[in-house]
Amino acid sequence: MSTTSNTAKLNLIDQNINLPVVIGTEGEQAVDISKLRSDSGFITLDDGYGNTGSCQSNICFIDGEKGILRYRGIPIDQLAQYSSFIETAMLLINGQLPNSQQLNDFHNLLIQHQMLHEGLHNHFSGFPTNAHPMAILSAMINACSCYHPDIMDMEDEATFESAAARLLSKIRTIAAAAYAMSIGKPTVYPKPNLNYCENFLHMMFSMPHQDFDPPEELVQALNLIFILHAEHEQNCSTSTVRMVASSGANLFASCSAGVCALWGWRHGGANVAVLNMLQDINDNKTPYRDYMECVKKKEVKLMGFGHRVYKNFDPRATILKESCDKVLALLGVKDPLLDLARGLEEVALSDSYFKDRKLYPNVDFYSGILLRAMGIPIDMFTVMFAMGRMPGWIAHWKEVRDNPNIRINRPRQIYTGPTNRDFVPIEERP
Repeated sequence: MSTTSNTAKLNLIDQNINLPVVIGTEGEQAVDISKLRSDSGFITLDDGYGNTGSCQSNICFIDGEKGILRYRGIPIDQLAQYSSFIETAMLLINGQLPNSQQLNDFHNLLIQHQMLHEGLHNHFSGFPTNAHPMAILSAMINACSCYHPDIMDMEDEATFESAAARLLSKIRTIAAAAYAMSIGKPTVYPKPNLNYCENFLHMMFSMPHQDFDPPEELVQALNLIFILHAEHEQNCSTSTVRMVASSGANLFASCSAGVCALWGWRHGGANVAVLNMLQDINDNKTPYRDYMECVKKKEVKLMGFGHRVYKNFDPRATILKESCDKVLALLGVKDPLLDLARGLEEVALSDSYFKDRKLYPNVDFYSGILLRAMGIPIDMFTVMFAMGRMPGWIAHWKEVRDNPNIRINRPRQIYTGPTNRDFVPIEERP
């Protein structure tokens, strides 16, 4: 980042304000308005923050017009092809890909911290059996911090690395235990000899009397899903993590808030909305071409197509589509919803109405299909997203913590309520 000698000149009624111009490393341009209110009395208004840069960050770069996504400068397609989820996590958190020793040391930390304190298992029994896994995940992440008070005081890199490994490792154990509780199945403990994705699938689908040995294609598909979801700049949940972190909150509390933000159907729940749409089409026996005609008439919503940031094809969707086709073929999955999804995709990619509006299938469309084919229950879809996004949240929390000039985030507002009025005693109110 650099501040140029150029300034933007803003004419405000009877004032002329000079605002610094800031240039990012990829040529992104911004007008620095941090002193606008003190210099002029004005603030800016930007509902949804679509045109507001909330911070400077060196973690992720997106060019929505060109369909570019890079983690710490490395293109997402290279990470998807060559990296493991844990390598990618270390890249995001530390800024560089690990060498063999660093990767091995972090893997050992994950093994060290994969078990939950036995006291935490009592908390699961306190939730109703129909509790949503995202509610359990958020609550249990916070509960974890109660059993590890050392995370409240992370003054050096060693303590931070341990806390990061603890959170990354325990989130999969919590997620699998939440699923087991929801179906009345005993909790399955993690195994130290399995890699990250294998261990999660083992805990999800094993029974006390029979271990689940996940096929390699499932392990690779899960690894890919996690990598593609690991980071995505200043989205709703990541911004939430940064907002909470700016208050000085610990890593676990900040990431627990990120889980809550991710839960919404406009964000992490988008792939659930895709499956619900497909289920409705199937239940109503609506031909997929007829449904797409209804979309054109704005009679129904099309979930899983288009993206707020990408004005081109979502690069993650391109990668996931290839994996989706491969995994479905290898698993021999026969599912009417998957056939419907392929039909909608075919129409969207060939119809000028959708192409002109850049309504291409996005990552949520393919991730929902793939997770369903893998046997992941629909209530767990957003949990999978949270597990994948955790490295990005941790990286952003660290970036906030390490910023010597950080201030608590505190947006302004334009008040539109009643003007000054007097209190009316209850006996005089209409």
